[in-house]
Amino acid sequence: MRMSATTRARTGSGLATAAARRRPKVPRETSRAVPQRPLGLGALRAFAAVARHLNFRAAAEELHLTQPAVSRQIKGLEDDLGAPLFVRGTRKVELTGAGTALLHVVAPFLERLDGTVRQLRSRERRAPVAVTTFASFASLWLLPRLASFQQAHPDIDIRISAADALVELDDPEIDLALRYCHPDDAPAGSSQLFGEVMTPVASPALLARERLKSPADLVRHTLLEEDDHRPSAAFLSWHHWLRERAPPRLAPRGWIYLNFTYQQIQAALAGQGVALARIALVGELLERGDLVEPFGPAGRIVSPFAYWLVRWPARRERAALAAFEQWLLREAEGTQAQLGSIGGAGRIVERGRGAS
Repeated sequence: MRMSATTRARTGSGLATAAARRRPKVPRETSRAVPQRPLGLGALRAFAAVARHLNFRAAAEELHLTQPAVSRQIKGLEDDLGAPLFVRGTRKVELTGAGTALLHVVAPFLERLDGTVRQLRSRERRAPVAVTTFASFASLWLLPRLASFQQAHPDIDIRISAADALVELDDPEIDLALRYCHPDDAPAGSSQLFGEVMTPVASPALLARERLKSPADLVRHTLLEEDDHRPSAAFLSWHHWLRERAPPRLAPRGWIYLNFTYQQIQAALAGQGVALARIALVGELLERGDLVEPFGPAGRIVSPFAYWLVRWPARRERAALAAFEQWLLREAEGTQAQLGSIGGAGRIVERGRGAS
């Protein structure tokens, strides 16, 4: 009997379905879950040591571990990554491609980590001293001398806060201050470092271009003036000096007004004019010949203001602070010697300790 085409198709479909049911089912391959936990630092250090030496025994000695312990750490790291990191031969160990890629990341990471830890440990063992002073004093007097203290006391860190605004005496972050004020305004217990003497200064290059033998010659020069409105400015001003030392109604060729003393000195060094300088702050520049006193001692005038070491009332006394104070006072003696006996400007006194 013949079957129609439709019957044959249905019969064939049924046979195929039955055959499919009889075939054993093949389970699908499931993908392995990627580990999400972070890598342990100990395993990374073991990996870096083996990669550095290409030797498990040498790495174990460096890490003060047994060789089996290092091998277990590397095996665990490879299991976590799902890739071998080393090719282990009979006589040698080599990095795989995965190991090389990991080393490029791990080596600088461990170096930065260890460097930061060293800094933190060192900082905890060191003894910082915090100083506040005004910017020109820091730039012209304190910083040029600080290297000698650091050489003598490499274990003491100095933190300098340079600002012209006065810091309140109850600031807990400060150990001492270096201030410039009238003796009547110096806090009790302060030590005067040295007094103030003013003198005209100029660069040798400027003096070679334009004569400056007497105060009358200032008519040919530009004067560098500190633009300051504090009480001390009356004695730091060219107008005060001209009244004391120059012919009446002398008018210079021009003026340059500057905010800070160190700007004045930089302009003088550059040959831009004649500055009225504080000898205490430019003593070394005068000794080296970078600046010149055109009128010599005859051009000097004394100010009643002075430089003071101010001790913070609530500070914590310690050996590092005492060492820094002693160094400051010794350095101040050198500046006193430079000022000499000019109107008593170099003498040292203390406020509130029987000094007059």
